[in-house]
Parts: sequence; C-alpha cells; structure tokens
Amino acid sequence: MKTRLLPLFAALLISQVMMAQFHIGAKAGANITKVDGKSFKDEFRYGYHLGGFMEIRLSNKLVLQPEVLWNQYATTVDSSFSNVYHNVFDGNSHIKLNYISVPIVLNYKLIGSFLSLQAGPQFGILVDQSRTVLQNGADAFKKGDFSMLAGVQLKILNVRVNGRYAVGLNNISDITNDTKWKSQGFQLSAGIAL
Repeated sequence: MKTRLLPLFAALLISQVMMAQFHIGAKAGANITKVDGKSFKDEFRYGYHLGGFMEIRLSNKLVLQPEVLWNQYATTVDSSFSNVYHNVFDGNSHIKLNYISVPIVLNYKLIGSFLSLQAGPQFGILVDQSRTVLQNGADAFKKGDFSMLAGVQLKILNVRVNGRYAVGLNNISDITNDTKWKSQGFQLSAGIAL
C-alpha cells in the first residue's frame, strides 16, 4: 500500500511545483566588507558581486529566493600581520577573496509586493585569492565560508533593489586554530527579473 502512495505523492509534488509562480533574473552590485581577526584593519573595503537569482512563490506573503553569485570580498591587513604570521605576508596590505556564493533567502512581503524583508543562509566556496598579499592564499584561507544574511528588497515591476547585511559564522583562517577570522559586510544590488 505504501509503495502505491509514493507515485501519487510524487505527482502531487510535481504539480504543485509546476503551478508555483516563479521568475528568474540577473543581478549585480557592490560588496562593502571586512575580515575581523587579529592583524586585520578594522575598516570596510569595496568589492562586487554578480550572478543570477530565482524567485519561487510559496504563498501570498512568502517567496523563496535562491541565488548563485560571484562574490568578491576585500580587506586590509595592518602592519603587525607579518609579525604574527611569518612566511605568508609579501608586503602588500590588500587582500581580495573571490567566492562562488549560494544565498538561499526567504522573502516576507510587508507592503503588497513592493517591500520585502529577507533572511537566510549563504554558502561560499573560495575559488581564487589574491596572490599579491599571500604567497599561498590557499594555505591562509579555508575553502568555504558560511554566513547569515538579513535585509530588505524593493520590487518595482521587474526591477529588484536590495540591501543586505552578511555576517560570517565560521572561522575562515586556515593558518592556526587559535586565531579566528570572520567576514562581515553589506551587499547593495540591483537586478531584473526576466
């Protein structure tokens, strides 16, 4: 009996997904980020992000928005970095980290479909690191980053404008276990739904 219900359940699930309203789109914007940790300057630096998103309507108030982004984070080390981390500093104080990020945010509509609150996790995979700062960046930064996002989105016809705050939850330092490096910053972007 249970095996007969499985195809019925699968058909019901597929029909719900096909009836759900969804959009795809492209977006780009600015990252204003820093890395908190020993020997990093307490200042924000500019990077960028670009990629695509999908909006899947779950109800009148809730929309699931998965994205795939190329995210560039930037930070600056201070002069004590070379004293703390021997053999990884080459004299340049600017670091740029490039991630493929997958945010999965839930939009809660506040005012019709014009204004929404956003929250959700973001998973990042380090794909490139600045070789001008670190002789071997792969040995200094972990290959993954896990963050939480919160923000707002404005929807005007097919245009999406959003601002988010991202805070890193895991240690991205791969040098020592006693030092913790965490990313944080703001994302400002504009996109268009197709």
